[in-house]
Amino acid sequence: MKLKTGQTIRIGFAFLSICAFWQLYNSVVPLILTNTFHMNETISGFIMAMDNILALFLLPLFGTISDRCHSPMGRRKPFILFGTIAAVILMLLLPLIDNMYAASPKPAYTGLFIGVLGLILITMGTYRSPAVALMPDVTPKPLRSKANAIINLMGALGGILYLIIAAVLYSEKRTAGMDHVNYFLLFAVVAFIMIISLLIVMVTVDEPRLTEEMKAYEAAHPEENLAVEDSAGHEELPAPVKRSLIFILFSIAFWFIAYNGVETWFTTYASRMWHMSLGSASLCLTIATGGAILTYIPSGALAGKIGRKKTILTGVVMMMIAFLLAFLYTMVSDHFSPLLYVLFVVIGMGWAFINVNSLPMVVEMCKGSDIGKFTGTYYTFSMSAQIVTPIVAGWLMNHIGYKTLFPYSAFFMIVAFITMQFVKHGDSKEPGRKGLEAFDIDD
Repeated sequence: MKLKTGQTIRIGFAFLSICAFWQLYNSVVPLILTNTFHMNETISGFIMAMDNILALFLLPLFGTISDRCHSPMGRRKPFILFGTIAAVILMLLLPLIDNMYAASPKPAYTGLFIGVLGLILITMGTYRSPAVALMPDVTPKPLRSKANAIINLMGALGGILYLIIAAVLYSEKRTAGMDHVNYFLLFAVVAFIMIISLLIVMVTVDEPRLTEEMKAYEAAHPEENLAVEDSAGHEELPAPVKRSLIFILFSIAFWFIAYNGVETWFTTYASRMWHMSLGSASLCLTIATGGAILTYIPSGALAGKIGRKKTILTGVVMMMIAFLLAFLYTMVSDHFSPLLYVLFVVIGMGWAFINVNSLPMVVEMCKGSDIGKFTGTYYTFSMSAQIVTPIVAGWLMNHIGYKTLFPYSAFFMIVAFITMQFVKHGDSKEPGRKGLEAFDIDD
């Protein structure tokens, strides 16, 4: 058994496309809402939160719909194809409407812009779950952590590509003194990346053939299927497996509550508690992201050796300790020390250990025909946490004190550690290989 690395990379271009789009969306759309349409932070914040709210319903819905799709090109590729094309067309309208409003402010343009934003969010929601489900569709269960590490790395590459393009095309030198910035070129370049990524997936990934190969593999390894047939002949999860699924889904919510709470409020916290500038605080988050990127591949390999659950628990403990140490530092000092960069590297590494292995554990518990549904369910719990935690953490900081941020996150990591103890299924180690086979991980 070996991981087809080249195949996984080609599949990962779908996730690269998605991440490049969201990096653009989250960076530029708030600027347009506040600078061009002059919306206040409350209204623009609500609009920016709509993607998470819609995702609660759209991701599990279209994940399930794609499970039932019977297309000549496969279950997932129709959604990736039409979803990407629709998103590209709609996203190119945004800077055009932005420019129209800047030239001649009219309420109709504001309504049109919000309407197109809504359609884009719906469009993106139609194919994210199918795109992510494609990897476990065609990857043997013991190898999914390694494969998911590559998928995460491809997503990070999409975000990095956007940041480089934005830094070059829209540097401070180029935009200084402008009353209105025309973002069309930036949207067009990201749209081009999305189209190229789509072509790579559509041309080089033969989903029907890979799906048939996976069916043959599953038939030869029935012991890996946790579902059983009921009296009517329908497959369903045994009660112990369902219990494990429930506990890992709650664990996912808890560690997203912990991580996203810090991610959302850290720049504000750092300004208030450590007297840091926005740029310096953002560097800490960038270092955490860098630590995660460097750890994606090793975390998949580690899971193949010691198992996914132990790897996840290692990440949970790393992040919990880092959060507690950051809190203790705040208690003794009111200025940032470069030594704290080490904590952010640890936070990023811990997050990689968790993030790479959690989705494979969830889809490990389902039968192949339900991978899209379970992928959508995974996102329902993670998105729910990301909607709730900025509000709860913000309330605590406002009413009790800013020092509550890191204990808040550490607490939910402790809760996640506890709930993970009740997860007894979904783990998988890669079977040991001997000789030259141990080095063979490519196509």
